[in-house]
Amino acid sequence: MLLRRVVITGLGVISPFGRGIEKLMGGLLDGKSGVVQLPALSEIIGMRTRVAALATGFDPMEIPRKFRRSMSSMSVFATLASLDAFAMAGLSEAQLKGGRLGVSIGSTIGSPQTMQEFFRDFSIDNSLERMKSTLFFHIMNHSCASNVAQALGVTGRILAPAAACSTSCHAVGYAAEIIAMGRQDFMLCGGADEFHPLTSGTFDIMNAASTAFNDSPTSTPRPFDRDRDGIVCGEGSGILVLESLEAAKQRGANILAEVVGFATNSDPGSIANPDASCIAECMRLALEDAEIKPEQIDYVNAHATATLQGDIAECEAIAQIFGAATPVSSLKGHLGHAMAASGTLELAACIEMLRQGCLIPTLNLENIDPLCTNITHVHGVTKYRVETVIKNNFALGGINSSIILRRYQQ
Repeated sequence: MLLRRVVITGLGVISPFGRGIEKLMGGLLDGKSGVVQLPALSEIIGMRTRVAALATGFDPMEIPRKFRRSMSSMSVFATLASLDAFAMAGLSEAQLKGGRLGVSIGSTIGSPQTMQEFFRDFSIDNSLERMKSTLFFHIMNHSCASNVAQALGVTGRILAPAAACSTSCHAVGYAAEIIAMGRQDFMLCGGADEFHPLTSGTFDIMNAASTAFNDSPTSTPRPFDRDRDGIVCGEGSGILVLESLEAAKQRGANILAEVVGFATNSDPGSIANPDASCIAECMRLALEDAEIKPEQIDYVNAHATATLQGDIAECEAIAQIFGAATPVSSLKGHLGHAMAASGTLELAACIEMLRQGCLIPTLNLENIDPLCTNITHVHGVTKYRVETVIKNNFALGGINSSIILRRYQQ
């Protein structure tokens, strides 16, 4: 249970549909796909997948060069999204720089593109003479968090969770707990990642990357579908502004939603394969934290990456906790899997579903896998009174996380 109520007052996104929540929701509501064919992947020996979901509609030049030179693409995404979230929240410069605002932003790893460029050059003659002084700032694990703090002048706490696909869910959950404990009044939180072929290659080697739809990229990924064949890797950033309810009310902020529950747990059974019972326990813990019952959840935003084992395990877990009545969908069919950014990109969409009173379906779900029929799937954009949602994220390494959002109530 959170000791102080924590609300969301701002959000910013960089996604395959462009910059801003309007672009994100426009693409989702129109049933668009951000997945494209990437011919460059065919140049990599052994790579079978040819598709990715790349961020669009942003201009790195908006960031002053003195800050931009220490940023890779993922830090650019995070900084632009943070600027938009900050603007939407209506925070003042004094609040931004006064020490009561912190940053909790993570990525899977530091910039893989920068690391590749350095080692390619270094291996020519084992020389450091061409190494740029800004290299480390691109590849350090807290690159996104630090670059955002530097660019915006943040003087509060800095946290940089790294838990692969659970990263931004962790970032939001930990930020909410920091505010609830009174350690900070405001937090910029979320995740960012940049696409690199080795990310797709990792899943390809594990036989978990989509390869059957290389010539029809908008047909994949296919969460819960009988013909799904794996993940489509993507990129982008989702950033939220969290603050205490007292701070939001004091300054007359527009409250978008409330964070009422968070849980994360470890599945020690396998570093690679998900376990339904551990996933179910994570959702159960989040419900306990929020002090609500399963029947009070109106919608489940599933992690569902379109892998065979992952989709089935999550469906089983959802059915265990919520039965077959609660609507469920995944947004991976629209956005691909943005790794560390996926949680907050999808949370941003959940906030808008709360606000707009609608549910967004799982794109490319045409023939439900018989092992995924134990839950209620959303088909087509549906008008629906949504009061409370649970958002799931699960990562390789056995790291599960769930966040519960509620429409703000006085």
